[in-house]
Amino acid sequence: MPSPVIPFIDLKSQYEALKPRIQERINAVLEHGQYIMGPEVKELEAKLQDYTGSKHCITVSSGTEALLISLMALGIGRGDEVITTAFTFAATAEVIALVGATPVFVDVEADTGNIDVTLVEQAITPRTKAIMPVSLYGQPADMDELNAIAARHGNLPVIEDAAQSFGADYKGRKSCNLSSIGCTSFFPSKPLGCYGDGGAIFTNDDAIAKACREIRVHGQERRYVHTRVGVGGRMDTLQCAIVLAKLERFEWEVEQRLALGALYNRMLDEAGISRVQQRADRTSVFAQYSVFVENRDQVQAALSECGVPTAVHYPIPLNEQPAYKDMSVVGDTPVTRKLAQKVMSLPMSPDLDEATMALIVKTLVASTK
Repeated sequence: MPSPVIPFIDLKSQYEALKPRIQERINAVLEHGQYIMGPEVKELEAKLQDYTGSKHCITVSSGTEALLISLMALGIGRGDEVITTAFTFAATAEVIALVGATPVFVDVEADTGNIDVTLVEQAITPRTKAIMPVSLYGQPADMDELNAIAARHGNLPVIEDAAQSFGADYKGRKSCNLSSIGCTSFFPSKPLGCYGDGGAIFTNDDAIAKACREIRVHGQERRYVHTRVGVGGRMDTLQCAIVLAKLERFEWEVEQRLALGALYNRMLDEAGISRVQQRADRTSVFAQYSVFVENRDQVQAALSECGVPTAVHYPIPLNEQPAYKDMSVVGDTPVTRKLAQKVMSLPMSPDLDEATMALIVKTLVASTK
């Protein structure tokens, strides 16, 4: 008889815990009927501003759109370069390409998978217009050092791709409020997710915030007055309502993620399993819990047979993807290549219980022998 399958991300338990509030929030939108830019949009933006400490929050239709609108607001386009990492989801490079700029990939740290800040400065050229680090697996990169590098080179904007790290802390400050612009995603599997697509942009710069707000509504300064080229990038009122309901439980979920992540760390360290490291000054919110294994395909197959799902974030670096390998600027990225061959993510959710976690680790250890 096959083993019961453990959920990779347990959205069902989360929904059951929040069901009355989610239904109440959805019903309120259905009653007032303002499905686009309804009152829940401004309510959510205000609460997210308070949570992160940012002066401005602009909700948008996805995390990808958040990055795209940010680049557009900065006026980045053809002939420009944006420094980023190849060890991430395609959206990071995709938005750079969509505005006509060139992604410049630098290598990552072997222990965290985040951009290696020691390699960033040498990648800066007169064409560099921004630096876009990714807060991988829920852990911000070394943002203070990146900001210092950017300041030394004419105050380059630093755009934090925080799609995976909403809720994480870095030296006492919240992810999304660590640099010029922070962008996050409310994709259902993210630490704070909706039931579709959604995202947000955070900034303390009034001019950038104004540009982002106009760009998300087709570049309108006011109705039918288009001051700039824009996109249809609004976050639906219903999705904002869902995130508002989920915010009521979010701090508990962050604490659970931290506790479960620490427990995973201890069990895997005792078992001698190599894992992504979380540094003392970078509190990871554990959007994913990732380990490094040899013979990954065989290990995944063995875990699957035992009902333990896994995922790979990310198996092919962006500088090796057909869409980007010929249009990017890239130095040697041996660490990225190595991690892409060995990384594997385990089930991780705030509602994961310790007994299930112990079973996952026991099965992983047996599968790697």
